[in-house]
Amino acid sequence: MKKNVGIFIFDDAEVLDFAGPFEVFSVTSELNNFELFNVFTVAKTKQPIRAVNGLSVNPTYDFTDCPKVDILILAGGNGTNQAITDSDIIQWIANKHLETEITMSICSGTRFLAKIGVLENRPYCTHHLVYDDLNKLVPSGVPIKEKRFTQSNEKTYTSGGISAGIDLSFHIINKLHGKEIIEKTAKYMEYPIHKEVYDL
Repeated sequence: MKKNVGIFIFDDAEVLDFAGPFEVFSVTSELNNFELFNVFTVAKTKQPIRAVNGLSVNPTYDFTDCPKVDILILAGGNGTNQAITDSDIIQWIANKHLETEITMSICSGTRFLAKIGVLENRPYCTHHLVYDDLNKLVPSGVPIKEKRFTQSNEKTYTSGGISAGIDLSFHIINKLHGKEIIEKTAKYMEYPIHKEVYDL
């Protein structure tokens, strides 16, 4: 069954954090008769968000009309520092996490997972400059600095800095649909698949 992939964005989100996974999931679906994934962005409101370095992005949905999300992707970026102080954002993420099959954070998007309490005593990855901050947000968490991404619990995944979100996206699709599917996507994208995609 086709899965809804919702990518949460906000002001000062890192562009590749959301654009990388968007490309992997959407191209995979495109190359398979658009049957695998419905990929969209969602923000608190439908106002254009201003990503890092000024890219303007129009969210597809906001908190009021976002459909059910099967795979929730939480982008990172400098804007996470402000976004995690917004109780509406944290409550929305916490509620959506309850309905997802998979929730995954990219880069400093791990801050969102720390705030909703799912990284307590759990392994996680994040951007190399964010580990000190994550240690303050979730002291019981277990940083896995040598990995590009890791599984924190049965449905929660975290990835390291920026480009690691692409690898995690391939890993998730590999789990769902297998090696042949992701290798077709990688060939089209001319992207070398990281060994961890198969070996986590």
